[in-house]
Amino acid sequence: MNYKTEKSRISLVDENGKELAFITFPETESGVYNINHTVVDESLRGQGIAGKLVKMAVDEINRLGGKVTATCSYAVKWLEKNK
Repeated sequence: MNYKTEKSRISLVDENGKELAFITFPETESGVYNINHTVVDESLRGQGIAGKLVKMAVDEINRLGGKVTATCSYAVKWLEKNK
């Protein structure tokens, strides 16, 4: 499985290119990125994939020099625990 980073989106795809998980973080205003969706296929739940996606999104937003916000309930909880 491989992680694929695009503009405001990171996905996890299997060896056949099927998307198994993704996170989106659009820029809602200049320099502010909102983590608004974190989706993980049922077959991968409980393996820490969602947390890894949030960490990767936060790292990418920081790399861009942006500010992280979240409306995705999972990301909100993750950010509270991992300040």
